[in-house]
Amino acid sequence: MALVKATLKSAIKAAFEAEKESTDPAATSIDRIATAISDAVDVHIRSATLTVPAGIPVATAGSPSAQVGATTAPALCLIS
Repeated sequence: MALVKATLKSAIKAAFEAEKESTDPAATSIDRIATAISDAVDVHIRSATLTVPAGIPVATAGSPSAQVGATTAPALCLIS
């Protein structure tokens, strides 16, 4: 799926909103905000789907059966 900047923005805003009324020490709040933002970025990036186009050159080497060619079809890959 395509990355949606607004989704990430909402998650970051939610991290700050969750700390608005906190009476905890600043260091504790900063740590929770940092964790929430890093989690949001991680989820955001992992939600991407990349399309690898056909026609990318490929080659094998190091044996008598070494071959040269190209990918024949587009492929989807996920970030894990």
